[in-house]
Amino acid sequence: MMTVDKRQPEEGLLLPILGGVGGGVARYQGRKTPQEATADYFGAKIANDNTRAAYLRDAKEFAAWCMEQGLPLEHVETLHVARFRDHLRTAGNSAATIKRKMSSLRNLFAYMVETGSLGFNPAREVSTEKVRVKGGKTPALDAQQMRMLFESFDPSRPIELRDRALIAVMAYALARVSAAVAIRAEDFIDLGRTQMIRLHEKGGVQRDIPAHPRLVEYLDAWLAVAALRTSDWLFPAFDARGTIQSSRPMSRGDALRMVKRRLLRAGIPPVFSNHSFRATGITEFLANGGSLEIAQQLANHADSRTTKLYDRRATRLELEEIVRIRY
Repeated sequence: MMTVDKRQPEEGLLLPILGGVGGGVARYQGRKTPQEATADYFGAKIANDNTRAAYLRDAKEFAAWCMEQGLPLEHVETLHVARFRDHLRTAGNSAATIKRKMSSLRNLFAYMVETGSLGFNPAREVSTEKVRVKGGKTPALDAQQMRMLFESFDPSRPIELRDRALIAVMAYALARVSAAVAIRAEDFIDLGRTQMIRLHEKGGVQRDIPAHPRLVEYLDAWLAVAALRTSDWLFPAFDARGTIQSSRPMSRGDALRMVKRRLLRAGIPPVFSNHSFRATGITEFLANGGSLEIAQQLANHADSRTTKLYDRRATRLELEEIVRIRY
């Protein structure tokens, strides 16, 4: 995961935006300098680490383009931002990617205007293409592939029990990978007849979700050999010798590399990702009679339209129908 010092952005990262090309920008009485506004924006204004990392990449790309053009902040006009948009198109970016990049710039400049470090927002009037999404891009596995994957684990090896349990949390609890790797042992709660998983999700949301019986089975098998304390990470890293590093959790990158390895070993194409298990779980829930409203609650989506984007039933139906074309 990309981390950012919340007190100050990387030195030299946004020089063109900060007025580093062609001289600095003077402080006005009672107002923040562009440097201060940018540090506050990326350090304090954006609470979510993933959003901060994405917006910072977009700002860095714009900064690099400005430097190539020799443009300091005080010379950036709406036309220049429009030319940057056209540059993104020429570079082969999709309409959705361009829309997101322009949105991140628009928000950054808006904060600079708000804090008095810029006189106007040069990205405000720059239009982008409308993006109409009929379905999500994340591929989902089918039920047979999920069975193949779970059956491929060797239960005699602790690291494989950990990996199986982590995938089960994403597939059965519909957990985002960032929430899954942030679970501690104490977040697997035994209430007697029911077990719960406590997820700490984006936006500071904490949710307790009933654990699926198969998920309980896989978690119990892992905990039986892991000897974790209640405050330990539920999915800790392993060192090169195969020793559990209980003080260091797996990262999102660790989880993705693990998933790719496990898919290959199970004979499944490695086109799937951590997020595929979320799409798979939602699709299977709906395919087996679950309601969209409950799926939305389980996935912690603010809007049911987002949940619909994860539903792959239509794709499966199209595949079944397309084979009717015979020659």
